[in-house]
Amino acid sequence: MLDSHTMKPKNTPPRKPMDFRQVLQQYGGIIALLVLFVFNAIFTPNFLTLQTLNINLTQVATIVIVGVGMTLVIATGGIDLSVGALMAISGALAPLIFLNSHFEGTVVGNVLSMVLPILLAGLFGLFNGFLITRFQIQPIIATLILFIAGRGIAQVMSDGKLQTFTNASFAELGQGKWLGIPIQVYLMVLVVAVAMYVLRSTVFGRQVVSVGGNERASELAGIPVRRVKLWVYAISGLLAGLAGLIVIAVNSSSDANQVGENMELDAIAAVAVGGTLLEGGKATILGTLIGALIIQLIRYTLLAQGVPDAVALVVKGLIIVGAVALQKERRN
Repeated sequence: MLDSHTMKPKNTPPRKPMDFRQVLQQYGGIIALLVLFVFNAIFTPNFLTLQTLNINLTQVATIVIVGVGMTLVIATGGIDLSVGALMAISGALAPLIFLNSHFEGTVVGNVLSMVLPILLAGLFGLFNGFLITRFQIQPIIATLILFIAGRGIAQVMSDGKLQTFTNASFAELGQGKWLGIPIQVYLMVLVVAVAMYVLRSTVFGRQVVSVGGNERASELAGIPVRRVKLWVYAISGLLAGLAGLIVIAVNSSSDANQVGENMELDAIAAVAVGGTLLEGGKATILGTLIGALIIQLIRYTLLAQGVPDAVALVVKGLIIVGAVALQKERRN
């Protein structure tokens, strides 16, 4: 007979197997990525080659790097429309430094041309955060300012001209390889790994999610809401600056009109497809990586099958609609 202190086994209901809809909601991204991979492996010639892998990873690297910053911003309930313009600013400043007569061909010039543009983009990101936290401006409006003015600043810096350059050391950032893999892919993996650690294992990561889940409750709990928001916009700017440098290093040229064009839409799409809630309170860096890979593989698949790039844009829009609908279904 059991005495009064004996713990009785709990009558936990048996776990029901997930139906098709739940499986789709939980693992839809991974399933879509696998389907695209298998389809291309069967029907696309030369898909399973290192060259094709490098092409896709090179094209997706900057989207993922910017998407990581966008994930943190969206996790707090915000959005950053200025990332493309910040890429243009970063890309316009770097050649001005290493082509300057005082720094041309020097190690100091190359280091400064990599560090200062990233820091400047981070400062502009901090400016976004300042507008949002100090004046309570809606994030979409606050970042719209630099979305418009930022590209103008980049054009003024470059005098509106295409800047071409030959700088082997700087070009390593976009054209160099290690063990056959492009350098920017290593940077992408590093950014993803660090962001995953920060989001899962640090106080700051938990504060980011908490602020997006319930800003008022977070404030009452003593979380420095304003400081958290300032940091996520600064980080978004820093990562946009890095992506801008990679783009101009790949092309050995900087065009303020083209660098980072529509990047904000690609980053938001990767975040949405990856499963981060667009109203905040939940974030997944790995999901953003998977979302960016899905979008890239869809575009590659359509182009490989002879479908015009314009159609790929329409498909991308439909994917975003599907991802948002899936998020709404999950909430219900």
